[in-house]
Amino acid sequence: MAKYSWEGKTRSGEVQKGEVEAPNEAVVTATLRRQGIMPSKIKERGKGLDVEIKIPGFKPKVSTKDLVVFTRQFATMIDAGLPLVQCLDILGRQQDNKTFKDILIDVKESVESGSTFADALKKHPKPFDELYVNLVAAGEVGGILDTILNRLAAYIEKALKLRKQVKSAMTYPGTIVGIALVVVSVILIFVIPAFEKMFADFGGSLPAPTQVVINISNFVQDYILVIIGSIMLFIYTFKRIYRTEKGRAKIDNMALKLPIFGVLIRKVAVAKFTRTLGTMISSGVPILDGLGIVAKTAGNKTVEKAIYNVKQSISEGKTIAEPLEKSGVFPSMVCQMIAVGEQSGAIDTMLNKIADFYDDEVDDAVGNLTAMMEPLLMLFLGTTVGGLVIAMYLPIFKLAGTVGG
Repeated sequence: MAKYSWEGKTRSGEVQKGEVEAPNEAVVTATLRRQGIMPSKIKERGKGLDVEIKIPGFKPKVSTKDLVVFTRQFATMIDAGLPLVQCLDILGRQQDNKTFKDILIDVKESVESGSTFADALKKHPKPFDELYVNLVAAGEVGGILDTILNRLAAYIEKALKLRKQVKSAMTYPGTIVGIALVVVSVILIFVIPAFEKMFADFGGSLPAPTQVVINISNFVQDYILVIIGSIMLFIYTFKRIYRTEKGRAKIDNMALKLPIFGVLIRKVAVAKFTRTLGTMISSGVPILDGLGIVAKTAGNKTVEKAIYNVKQSISEGKTIAEPLEKSGVFPSMVCQMIAVGEQSGAIDTMLNKIADFYDDEVDDAVGNLTAMMEPLLMLFLGTTVGGLVIAMYLPIFKLAGTVGG
């Protein structure tokens, strides 16, 4: 039999540690529980390192994937009839992510102390945001926690897919432009000076394109530190402005009006708004509370303002669709579908249908954007790099023509 070291708490809250011989971990757990001890850590001696290596100031983040897996497993266990504390205990002990493991153990201890599950989650706002906590609270009150958790997992998975689609749309052009800047910088700083020295030995005047490129190269070499400093200053200033309420509102409004990316940002905003609000209403969260949470998670100040206007409209006894239409952010089709949902009393179903439609719309928009950007970026890269190369070879072609003549 193997030796196991364990740590746990008694019913009075006293922390105890010890060692025990047992055939497996399950037997250790059962033995300790018979003794009135709730184990928080069980480890087989001699298996792995007994000393945990900690890097000061570093803690692994709780990923969206960790949260989805936990939510799915938790829903299955609750549906199977396992007690809440036992579910948290099992899921906490099997967690590989140390940060998430500590959070789940703390949540379990809070629940054991008499706190509700939602209040215990509220103490950890990073992994469990306001949306998650409110849906769990609604599930606890309605006695449908397993159903709510399954909805939450589905919502998080779809939100993650949406985020990945947007990220892929932004990453491709950014990568191409970044490569182009690196290539052009290398040519201007290292390649062109070598050509300039060779042209000086030839003597005579240079073609205008070649002279322009050499002048740009000299400027970049002389002021490289100023250029880098200016770029860093611009980024710093932009971030400072974006942190202000007015600055972020203006930038977010401009983002929605961008010729290519604005349409994509708008579709993402519609998909996120309808999916989040639909999930909350169908889970029993009051619509005013749901709108307040949705507004905070909108990610765009213009969209956030439109949602707060909807909240104000409903509090005055009006409809959702009317202020959405006035905002100019949400397409007319979306507003009309929401109006139909309000009239039929199936607003949550209609919101989820809109969200499904716009998820597909975002998918198509990302595909179209990538297809459109690809030739444009190749043209930009070819024109920039090709133009520099041709400008450098023009004097050689001129010299070859003179010798041939």
